[in-house]
Amino acid sequence: MIDLSLAEIAAIVGGQQHDIPDPGRTASGPVVIDSREVRPGSLFAALPGEHVDGHDFAERAVAAGAAAVLAARPVGVPAIVVDDVVSALGALARAVVDRLGTPVIGLTGSAGKTSTKDLVAQLLERLGPTVWTPGSLNNEIGLPLTALRADEGTRHLVLEMGARGIGHIRYLAELTPPRIGVVLNVGTAHVGEFGGREQIAVAKGELVEALPPAEDGGVAVLNADDPLVRAMSSRTKARTVLFGEAADAHVRAENVRLTAAGQPSFALHTPTGCAEVTMRLYGEHHVSNALAAAAVAHELGMPVHEIASALSAAGQLSRWRMEVTERADGVTIVNDAYNANPESMRAALRALAAMGEAARARGGRTWAVLGRMAELGGESLAEHDAVGRLAVRLNVGKLVAVGGREAAWLQMGAYNEGSWGEESVHVSDAQAAVDLLRSELRPGDVVLVKASRSVGLERVAEQLLAVDGEVAG
Repeated sequence: MIDLSLAEIAAIVGGQQHDIPDPGRTASGPVVIDSREVRPGSLFAALPGEHVDGHDFAERAVAAGAAAVLAARPVGVPAIVVDDVVSALGALARAVVDRLGTPVIGLTGSAGKTSTKDLVAQLLERLGPTVWTPGSLNNEIGLPLTALRADEGTRHLVLEMGARGIGHIRYLAELTPPRIGVVLNVGTAHVGEFGGREQIAVAKGELVEALPPAEDGGVAVLNADDPLVRAMSSRTKARTVLFGEAADAHVRAENVRLTAAGQPSFALHTPTGCAEVTMRLYGEHHVSNALAAAAVAHELGMPVHEIASALSAAGQLSRWRMEVTERADGVTIVNDAYNANPESMRAALRALAAMGEAARARGGRTWAVLGRMAELGGESLAEHDAVGRLAVRLNVGKLVAVGGREAAWLQMGAYNEGSWGEESVHVSDAQAAVDLLRSELRPGDVVLVKASRSVGLERVAEQLLAVDGEVAG
């Protein structure tokens, strides 16, 4: 964060100073919500949580070096007291972003946000210092915390924007006004909360509505292959750049194929030339993510050969998203357990199927360890049934459905597809899945682990990778 006096911060957030002996005292960041992350000069934001209240850690934060606490009540140590700490964080982020003038790249979509944001960040780092959203901290707390990491040296600010309802992205875009807005897709993630894909499109399109007009540098980067996203060009005054495999996409992929290991390779075409890309990531769905990132980098002046080089070198920065680790015995674990929706589940299964040929060549099998996809509303059972059937059609060797009712529908979908008998099994919980796999895995097998975050299936991957009580890889 840029250096700000406590008096300046109080003025920005409309707060009252308490127990501050020197209002000229400076906070230099980072702004944190966990007292364990405090560094000298930090501003500690005391947030109430489900199980703990950040105000209870105010003294500890100041003792660790925090310049002050952003709080909803006096806490007996230097504090700026406000009516609402979350709103104050947003106001502070807006003030810092406005003062810096750093170009903001906002990114949203139903699936692939975090992976694409990581790709954009790795490309833009080649152009200069870049700050980006860590993991999936893409809400009204995580976004300002990320923005407040920017300082005078920051050249690009890449912000993932999530939504669970109409108006959420509009609010986030007001906190950190984007110059470039990227919309990846409109899928069925959170469809139970939104009420349908059309409503999801309304929410995601709030990002392009927030962009400045073309004459002021606004650019909407839209997926040409998704009709609901393509249609968002009518909702913005910004210049539209299309990405995808469509013939009229400004940034497009041709000759898409997968390597024997399941990694995508394609010819990248841009308005200024073309180059070959072979990615280190796994799964054909990363082609669309890569094109979105390439479109942003191209807009910011990166030559096409350097874009291709950066995409070919890029890795996965965020945990539990198609993390591929091979054990010493030759079993490969694909940990994609951070979250799941129908689109990302299908993409992961196709990636597993692509890895299957190499697995079978060395005597191995493919395993899909799948759990519940949350927030699908009335479509939930049908979507779980469809995923089970897709596993069969893709020739996945074994399906382990983990959990309750939705997992039972996964398993039943596979069974009813007509070609499976004992290849699918339903188990009660993650530990039961671990016990089953430990008894049946053999060298050469590839195991995909995926479910919504609430299921906690990352424990399956972690235990399968444990060596003498420690996680390998």
